[in-house]
Amino acid sequence: MTADKFRSLALEIPEATESSHMNHPDFRIDGKIFASLGYPDDRHGMVKLTPEQQGIFLKKAPMVFSPCAGSWGRQGSTSVHLAAAKVDLLRAALEAASKNVLSRKKAATGKAPEKKRTP
Repeated sequence: MTADKFRSLALEIPEATESSHMNHPDFRIDGKIFASLGYPDDRHGMVKLTPEQQGIFLKKAPMVFSPCAGSWGRQGSTSVHLAAAKVDLLRAALEAASKNVLSRKKAATGKAPEKKRTP
């Protein structure tokens, strides 16, 4: 897995956009980060999972996934070792992380986010 492939998989998520936070590329839906690249170094990415999801991915692929440092990791932020990651597994983690962002938006507003219409 390369950083460019991680990027392309993240941007396959409907409504995902690339931005930057603290000099690292990140991927957002409606302004909320669900994944990033380059932390803690260029060999890693990150997906924002729930602690339960994190546990599942850690069991499936302990050479790929590990908790991020400190409270971020305890809250589900999960480091992805790019060289060890496979496309299908990373795609599943990115989809889970993006759905978490969407479900938080739904909980905050009491409704699902509106779909953007194209002319």
